[in-house]
Amino acid sequence: MLIVGERLNTTRKAAAAIVAARDAGALVREATRQKEAGAAYLDVNAGTFAAGEGEALGWMVETIQGALDVSLCIDTSSPAAMAAALRLHRGKALCNSITLEEARLGPVLDLVRESGSAVVALCLGDDGRLPAGSAEAAANGLRLVDRLLGAGVPLEDIYLDPLVRPIGTDPAAGVTVLETIRRLKAEHPRLKTICGLSNISFGLPRRAVVNRAFLVAAMAAGLDAAILDPLDRDLMALLAAARAVLGQDRYGLAFVRACRRGAFDQARPEEGLSPGGASEGVGESGGAGAGP
Repeated sequence: MLIVGERLNTTRKAAAAIVAARDAGALVREATRQKEAGAAYLDVNAGTFAAGEGEALGWMVETIQGALDVSLCIDTSSPAAMAAALRLHRGKALCNSITLEEARLGPVLDLVRESGSAVVALCLGDDGRLPAGSAEAAANGLRLVDRLLGAGVPLEDIYLDPLVRPIGTDPAAGVTVLETIRRLKAEHPRLKTICGLSNISFGLPRRAVVNRAFLVAAMAAGLDAAILDPLDRDLMALLAAARAVLGQDRYGLAFVRACRRGAFDQARPEEGLSPGGASEGVGESGGAGAGP
């Protein structure tokens, strides 16, 4: 299970304040917390900075990678901002995101091929319209996979995003995502899937509880990666336990080791950007529902 830390998204007030002030120390501290909590990638999103997005993203990339050995998820709907960030990124980035829309597909595809990055592919139609259900979402995703494979992007570098919508506005949203993941896996068993986990709970109370329930269900459906809050220790404990239950952690040894080192012990209130953790409104990266 690939974990992408979600907390450096400027739709979060604390993250926006850090980027606006160019507070390098605070940025590195937050990045370090997420990496130490188990994130393999850190999502960086400066979409709220509009005209200055590319420069802000570049600063985030340089500052984080100047202090930490960690790969980043470059989260933007702007190919120009993505290009600016990729020029500064060291190692294999994750580009978030690409769609079937021609205005976005061509430029982002060129960046992915030139940089050798992995890519998040959104299950949107070529007109940018949200799919009506799981069948349409899966069909959109498979068309995009065909385009990416045809352009030479390796299958292992493609992460399909089934587009998580809030259950507070669409009661079927969670079930639709689970069905989409199953359809994609049935067609392409080696295909990887990813989602922005916290979109599911937008507008609800006790968001972290909803996020945790959804993560376990999505993993059972075949989810391979998630953009989430790695500082939510209850969430991370459930993730580790689900891996053991689903046969992804032989004899539960990784779960046992994590428990022994206290990985899931209660977090101190001062840890992280805010005590609310995942309760802040982070939109899903780079596409529909975006605040990234």
